Amino acid sequence: MRRIRLGVNVDHVASVRQARHTKYPDPMLAAFLAEQAGADQITVHLREDRRHIQERDLRVLRDSVTTLLNLELAANEDVLAIACDARPDMATLVPEKRLELTTEGGLAVAGREAEVAPVVSRLKSHGIKVSLFVNPDAESVRASVRCGADQVELHTGFYADSRGAARETELSRIRDAAAEGGRLGLVVAAGHGLDYVNVRAVCAIPEVAELNIGHSIVARAIFAGFERAVREMIEAMASGGA
Repeated sequence: MRRIRLGVNVDHVASVRQARHTKYPDPMLAAFLAEQAGADQITVHLREDRRHIQERDLRVLRDSVTTLLNLELAANEDVLAIACDARPDMATLVPEKRLELTTEGGLAVAGREAEVAPVVSRLKSHGIKVSLFVNPDAESVRASVRCGADQVELHTGFYADSRGAARETELSRIRDAAAEGGRLGLVVAAGHGLDYVNVRAVCAIPEVAELNIGHSIVARAIFAGFERAVREMIEAMASGGA
């Protein structure tokens, strides 16, 4: 049976901490528990405004994560310099707006290759694999190849927010984009808005090799505990990818 890798995003653990500017809950402990439960990767987003994950968190996680560390970041000089110094295993370039609650869509890559490609090259020169978080359309995937990306992460938020016939339409977009990524030799990941139910249809897409999920896992962990929440997500993913 095909096994899809799970990256657990621990940003929202840091969000609870930053709400009171305390030392707890610690995203490092969440990362440890996620790995103990079977997570394949830990994902964090170091935002320009530092609303949740802090630079110190990234440094500690770089030293303590025993699986893989995936850093989400905008193409901002401040954060890029930190990424090149910290050297996570993967850097995922995402769009970022100060006023958004969460990432609202994929990175605009098509037509901006001259702008994005040097950022990709810079990260790769420091031994960091690069993923581009893009909307699920074939042209964005092809543009990612032109930029030199190793991987694309398809934005699943539109699918997660839709219902009925619209959801099937959005799922078809993800399927088509994933197929294009596979055809072009990219590793295909997916993420945003995925929960314990809607994740199954995404896991049934043959080219999807990795998911990055945070909010739904952290939300369930409040009631079930972190390790159980991660294990239940792995089980849900397996039921979809069987």
